[in-house]
Formats: sequence, structure tokens, C-alpha cells
Amino acid sequence: MAVNATTTTTLPDKAPHAEAAPRPAAAKAVPKKSGTTFVWEARTKAGELRKGEMEATDAEAVSARLKSIGLNPTKVKRKPLEIHLRIPGTSGVTGKDLLVFTRQFATMIDAGLPLVQCLDILGNQSDSATFKNVILAVKAKVEAGSTFADALKDHPRVFDELYIQLCQAGEVGGILDTILNRLAAYKEKSEKLKRKVKGAMVYPAIVITVAIVVTALLLLKVTPVFAKMFADFGEALPTPTQVVVDLSAWLQQYIIYLALGIVVVVVISVIVYRNPQGRRVVDRVSLKLPLIGDLIRKIAVARFTRTLGTMISSGVPILDALDVTAKTAGNRIVEDGIYYVRAKISEGKNIAGPLMETKVFPSMVVQMIGVGEATGAMDAMLNKIADFYDDEVDAGVAALTATIEPFLMVFLGIVVGGFLIAMYLPIFSIAGAIK
Repeated sequence: MAVNATTTTTLPDKAPHAEAAPRPAAAKAVPKKSGTTFVWEARTKAGELRKGEMEATDAEAVSARLKSIGLNPTKVKRKPLEIHLRIPGTSGVTGKDLLVFTRQFATMIDAGLPLVQCLDILGNQSDSATFKNVILAVKAKVEAGSTFADALKDHPRVFDELYIQLCQAGEVGGILDTILNRLAAYKEKSEKLKRKVKGAMVYPAIVITVAIVVTALLLLKVTPVFAKMFADFGEALPTPTQVVVDLSAWLQQYIIYLALGIVVVVVISVIVYRNPQGRRVVDRVSLKLPLIGDLIRKIAVARFTRTLGTMISSGVPILDALDVTAKTAGNRIVEDGIYYVRAKISEGKNIAGPLMETKVFPSMVVQMIGVGEATGAMDAMLNKIADFYDDEVDAGVAALTATIEPFLMVFLGIVVGGFLIAMYLPIFSIAGAIK
């Protein structure tokens, strides 16, 4: 039987035929030094394969320590340097990484494996070095006596408040495997929703980018060649051609200022959006935009009902669930509406009335939630609404793409076709004069 037990500073407590092999005291007593990390493989006297990592001064020291605990080293080499690149302000862990971890973790807990062993296995098999370090750090804190939920709190960029609250509810209720399965299902549907939204934005963004790049190349590289040729003719240029030539000359002269202006606009936009009041204005306007506003509202409703339904079905109190749901709303106007509902519920009111007062959620959604609250099946009703609005988002994305696509094609055709006509008009005029 092959065993793959990776560790950083410690080795297995004992190997076969080495019963009195204690854990070296230096591993606990000596502070961790800036030694070199080595990757090792060794076999026990029974032939079992062990793997791991160890910090030491050289490979000989690693081999000596392995032999001291009854292991026969077969491979010891310096660990390759790992370079981790991530965007500042992000965790470096993707939604897919977290989804796979949650699904596998739920399966292992459901199979009866101890929590620490699950974390050890999942950490060491993770393809993401960043996520591996996070999982192993969580494992270390759990081993030290912390609860799983408290250990997750040390990594808020990876595990959001929703994830932590649900895991805490699962631990308290002794149903962590059930909660993790619900979390996995929630993450799967959330990732699917994100893919739909990104898919709707990718195509227009690509077409617009191509149009801008093509236009810039035509004006900066191609037009000057035609302009020089037309100047040699000594004839007055047709109006469309003259407009293109003048635009090319202006762009060549002021392109640096134009680029700086774009950068300034982007920076100002980011600053405004990060400001709470500015973000609120932008989000309010976005909800009122034609086509896009309706889609944004459907996405917000799907996210709200899915998150709240998952938390309520997991035993999280309604006020705590609404607090977390508000923070994950993705739109400040929707967030304000949820906090308003939460405040009214804390005063003793039901959920349907305040939801209607916000004028953020469609009346159908409010009425269905009211029915769910009255029948005691609000979590099931919320999940049904979320499923319905997931389909609505699908239809909305398809409709948006179908509506935008012809306009983008016409725009690109006008840009390229208009340039070609403008450049060839003088040539046609000259050819007609020669005849």
C-alpha cells in the first residue's frame, strides 16, 4: 500500500518496525529558521512509500533524519522555487477552486473521515499553491483546538461570511456534511450565474475592442499613406476623405493627450465607484438602463433568493441571514433594500410587507415569499424563485446578445466600410477625370 503523507516540518510519528521512534524535540523547541526546503521520498522497512517536505541545511541532513526514524530515503532534492502571481486585492483562489474543495470536502466528511484528515488530503492535492497554503493553515488551527468556522475566519478573502456562517451552523447542529453539500450546490449555481453574465459581456467587449484597434490602425498607419498620395495629386479632396485625413492628423498630434485623458477618466470612475455614495448613484442608474437594467435586477433577485434560501434551510437565523445576503447583493440599491427589510423584521414585522415597500423586488417575488413565510416553507419557496430567475437570466442574456449583435456588426461595418469608401473616392474621381 502506498502512502502519500506530505508534511513541511514534521514526519510520521512512527514507521513500521520503529516503535520507539519519537518525534524529534527540535521540531518543537527550535524556532523555524530560514533553511532550505527539500522534497523527499522514502520507504519503510515494509516497503511502503512515504513523501514529504523538510527544511534542513542540506540533503545529507534530511537523509540522516529520515534514517533516524526508520525510513530509507530514495530521493531527496531541493524544492523548486514557486512564484505565485495574483491581482492585488484578490485572494488568488478562484471560484472553481473553492467549489471543487467544497464538493470533495462534503463527500469525505459524509464518508466518515476525520475533519483534520480531510483538510490534510485536500490541501496536499490542491493544484493551487495559494489555496494549498490556506487549507493547511486552516488544518493547523483546527489541530490546535479551534473550530472549523473560526479557522476559516482567518482567510476572509477566500471564505466569505456566507461560507463561514453556514459552516458554523453545520458544526453547531452536527450536520456539517449536509451544510457543505448545500454550499457546494449554492456555489455551482452561483458560478453558473457568473458565467452567464460574463458570457453576455464578452462578445460585445471583443467586437468593440476590435473596432477601436482597427480604427486606430487605419487612422495612424494607413491614412497617412493615402494622404501623402492625395497631396501629390494637387486636387481638392471629397468631404468624406478630407474628414478622415483631418481626423488622422489630429489623432497623430494628440494621441498622447487622448491616452492620458482615458486614463484619468478610468481612475476617476474607479474612485467614484469605490465611494459609497458614488457607487449608490451608479447602481441606481444601472437598474434604470434599458435592456441592461432589467437583466441586472433579475441577477440581483436570483442571487438574493438563492443566498437567503440556502442560509435559512441551513438553520441560520433570519436576521443574520439577511445581513449576509445584503453584503453579497452586488448592488447598493438592493443592499439598502435588504437592510431596510432586516430593520423592519427586527421590529416584529413580517418579510413580505417591507420587501414590497423597497420597490426593488418584483411583486411576484414578494408575493411568493409571503406565501412561503405563511406556510412555513420560505426556504423552499426562495429556492424555487431562484431557479425561476436563473432561467430568466438565461433568457435575458440571450435576448441582450441577440439585440446588441446586429448593432455591433453595423457599427463595425460602418467604421471599416466608411474608411474604405472615403479613401477610394479621390481615386474614383481621378479615374473619371482621365476618361
